Amino acid sequence: MNRCVAVTGSCGFLGRYVTERLLDRGDWVYAVDALTYAADPDLPLLWQEVYPGGRFKFVCRDINELGAWPEVDAVINLAAETHVCNSIESSGRFMATNILGVHHLLEMTRARAHNGMPTFVQISTDEVYGDIHTGETDEDAPFNPSSPYAASKASGDALVLAWGRTFGVPYRIIRPSNCYGAHQYPEKLIPKAVRRLVLGQPIPIHGDGSAERSWLWVEDCADAILTVLDKGTDGEVYNVPGNTILSVAEVARQIIAAFGGGQMQTGFERPGLDRRYCVTGHKLGPLGWQPKGYFPRDLPGIVKREQETMRW
Repeated sequence: MNRCVAVTGSCGFLGRYVTERLLDRGDWVYAVDALTYAADPDLPLLWQEVYPGGRFKFVCRDINELGAWPEVDAVINLAAETHVCNSIESSGRFMATNILGVHHLLEMTRARAHNGMPTFVQISTDEVYGDIHTGETDEDAPFNPSSPYAASKASGDALVLAWGRTFGVPYRIIRPSNCYGAHQYPEKLIPKAVRRLVLGQPIPIHGDGSAERSWLWVEDCADAILTVLDKGTDGEVYNVPGNTILSVAEVARQIIAAFGGGQMQTGFERPGLDRRYCVTGHKLGPLGWQPKGYFPRDLPGIVKREQETMRW
């Protein structure tokens, strides 16, 4: 059965994959994006050409300025400010989008109570749990955010939980690991590192590079979101684990090897630097999701793509 799904943040890194998967399988998509700096402004016209017949509708607007949902079965909220360093330098945009924006979307959803509220799928992050020295974090772990970004996402999640309990908004929360893949904005580690190498500059590394992340292929993350949309249970939280755990320094070394040479430079300081993120996938696995990506295998192709196409 095909659905009508609203996707906020549709033109961002993860949003494009989720939007295209929905359209490819025959769903109707009501896409919303403010087309801020990290979005791809060419996507709406491309999708209108590739998916004719009115199955794609695009609205260029900040989520805080939306009026009301049309007749949609679900809302997938991918609209967010996501870069930790940016949140440290200027946190206001993060509070506006990741907290007030979520509140506004929840109120829009609650307003449809008279004829059936759509399922609200909140895309969060593993960073709401804070960092850990060893082991894994499951969905019952408490919030312990380390950065303004993580705190804003945890606050958004808390709003979803409260609107679910008080107003009966049907929700599902998804907390992915660190995503990687094609089309990622150049401020993120892999495209930023390749860009630096292209320019003959060293890759900047926070601290000594020992901070570990669980690396999740963006296409696996998009599949996880659709899996939860199709098979998940209202009122549940689902972690999305990565396929490989690597330190930032090891990722840089693999990028340098795939590039064919270069250097990294450690010692750059970032307040509140996180040590390690790693979440379980105990709830997601039984729904039939398994990661298909494998970081060491996927990375050379990503590096080659970034190396061949200079992005500003």
